[in-house]
Amino acid sequence: MPAMLRAPFQAVASIALIWLLSGAPVASGAAAQPSAEAPKPAATPRSSAQFEITGHWVSIISEDWIYRMLVPPKGDIGSIPVNDEGKKAAGLWDPAKDAASGGACKAYGAAGLIRRPGRLNIHWRDDRTLAIDFDAGQQTRLLHFSDQLPAAGYSSTEPPSNFSVPPGESTLQGYSVAAWHKQAQSLGMGPYASTTVAPHGGSLTVITRNMLPGYLQTNGIPYSGGAILKEFFDLIEIPNGTQYLIVTSIVEDPTYLTQPWVTSTQFKREPDASKWDPSGC
Repeated sequence: MPAMLRAPFQAVASIALIWLLSGAPVASGAAAQPSAEAPKPAATPRSSAQFEITGHWVSIISEDWIYRMLVPPKGDIGSIPVNDEGKKAAGLWDPAKDAASGGACKAYGAAGLIRRPGRLNIHWRDDRTLAIDFDAGQQTRLLHFSDQLPAAGYSSTEPPSNFSVPPGESTLQGYSVAAWHKQAQSLGMGPYASTTVAPHGGSLTVITRNMLPGYLQTNGIPYSGGAILKEFFDLIEIPNGTQYLIVTSIVEDPTYLTQPWVTSTQFKREPDASKWDPSGC
């Protein structure tokens, strides 16, 4: 065999020898079948979280300072849309009577707790239950992700009909149902933009019912046992990497309010629990 033809054959033989020595399987007449992949674990609200909400947060008192940091004067309703019945109830507020009757924590119920200055410790109890510990009043709220909804929640502007709270005994923190919320967005403005896609990130949406009567402010501005609390938790990050948790709360209570009371409460992420300082009601 001429030398110019011998070199390619020697190269092929060398490659074949290396292949055999490596232990690689030699293909037979039938094509090799790929191995079956292990089934992926089912998605859970914890694994499908739209953003990292767990950790320690401290409240930023950037508005309503006198109503949040101090006990306002009796009857001072501030910006709360209280009706005549609510004003009447607020005028009867007596902290000594509350303490004597076991109601010292009425200002730390779910509808008013988020406005109390302090710190949060947010953590998962299990794959479907998110806990929020408040050092103010030493309270804990449990957010239950509905097993009737997909792990990633819903994409419409309003919760579906099965996004509801089961009947049960009323408590100070009530019963909260949660879901991850992603607002559907149009792909464009033209006539062919009917397809929608979910944006990056999303909100944590919570609806709370079954609350015992409590106070929206520490000076006895009331909400009734029939009140409904709706909340949207959003995470923002500024260019220097600092993260803020924005909680938009809507309290609906025809018993004492003329219209829904809407507030926005801000928290800043802290690196650890070194400043955690629980205090009673």
